[in-house]
Amino acid sequence: MLERKVVRLTAGSAVLGLVLAAGVVTLAGPWDSGQRTAERARAAAQAPASGADHGAPGPARPAPRPPAPAPSAAGVLAALTAPGTRAAREPAAPPPRALSATLGPLFGDPGLGPLRTASVIDATTGKQLYGSGAATPMTPASTIKIATAAAALSALGPDHRIPTTVVATADARRVFLVGGGDPTLDPARLAALAADTARALRARGVTSVQLAYDTSRYTGPERHPIGVNDNIAPVTALMTGEGRLDGSTSGPAPRSADPAGDTARTFAGLLAKQGVTPGKPPARARAPKKATPLATTRSLPLSALVERALTYSDNDIAEALARQTAIAAGRPASFAGAARAVEERLRELGVPLNGARFADGSGLDRRDRVSAALLTSLLAEAADPSRPQLRPVLTGLPVGGFSGTLADRYPDGSPGAGLVRAKTGTLTGVNTLAGTVVTADGRLLAFAFLAGRTASADGAQSALDRLAAALTG
Repeated sequence: MLERKVVRLTAGSAVLGLVLAAGVVTLAGPWDSGQRTAERARAAAQAPASGADHGAPGPARPAPRPPAPAPSAAGVLAALTAPGTRAAREPAAPPPRALSATLGPLFGDPGLGPLRTASVIDATTGKQLYGSGAATPMTPASTIKIATAAAALSALGPDHRIPTTVVATADARRVFLVGGGDPTLDPARLAALAADTARALRARGVTSVQLAYDTSRYTGPERHPIGVNDNIAPVTALMTGEGRLDGSTSGPAPRSADPAGDTARTFAGLLAKQGVTPGKPPARARAPKKATPLATTRSLPLSALVERALTYSDNDIAEALARQTAIAAGRPASFAGAARAVEERLRELGVPLNGARFADGSGLDRRDRVSAALLTSLLAEAADPSRPQLRPVLTGLPVGGFSGTLADRYPDGSPGAGLVRAKTGTLTGVNTLAGTVVTADGRLLAFAFLAGRTASADGAQSALDRLAAALTG
């Protein structure tokens, strides 16, 4: 085992990078890995418009010394920051014939079921190196989050923050808590918003109000078509902590049936603690168009939300990203409006959309359809130096054996550990994997493997992992 690790490290393995990442994770923030922070630091140094700064704005101060990139970061970022366009650079990727000989037997694994498609491209040139049914639309499960994230970043930019606001009538006697669609609003920010609101009301000489809450930013059904499910809360413009009832921050959890009402009632209690009587229990109502702003809190930048959605396959954030894309396009922020807005935005990116269908933003809906070629094209767009706003699509991908939904796959010492970065997708009978790898000679490849009618999730995932790991050789 030791000899195997030495060989892998000599070939450029990221195992040492994982150690470095663990050492700086406390500096990276609760939704970060040190490895991704290091990569963004280097990317930001060469592409300052990347929007990778996830910190809150504050007074000017000397720029901190960026952390050293993890060993794996250099290989990943080389393709992203080299001068010139993708088309101008000479490809140095594995020959398609050799790659076919390597992947062909693995792609034939019966664990992948009878429906399977694949696409592997050179992320620098966009050249297809391996494909099997690459243009065939398939149910993508959560790999559709790559498309959702790319659309949102393209529409809004990585620095966009989702607001939650408090407004009042002219006499400040009626106050409205207005949701902007931030599913990550947490108790601390809600408490700070209440304190700011109370301060603004006291400045107007008001200590008694009638509180209401406004969720009109979103339209259409709040329930996802899958119904009540621990994987997603009702999709509403106002909620706290994704409506989770168990204090968790990722994965399935019991959800509130009324996250907007719960948030408003909590806010009313917080106002009372600040000396402002909130009146009767808050009811849902639309705020006046000319209401007076009292206080605002904003989410982390969209780049951080995208990373969270991809790393932990966060369905609530993914649906919020889709609706924010709809709002930016002037479309209704509903499942249907978001689907149209995402497709329109991707069409502007020039990626192949034949047969694509975006029934939701999270991939929980089995009516979703995307092709392997669409996913690899999006990953290549995110690697394009001319599109730095899309970079979080890459930096948010889980790292094999280390982070997010790949933390328990690619155990230490196995092929692909620390080198495979990919979005997972899992529904009953559907298993998918799409992401990037760095080859032994430092070339960045994008891949997508989609499998349908699989008999065993474990068998399918193992087959997918072997396919991705083989690309690193």
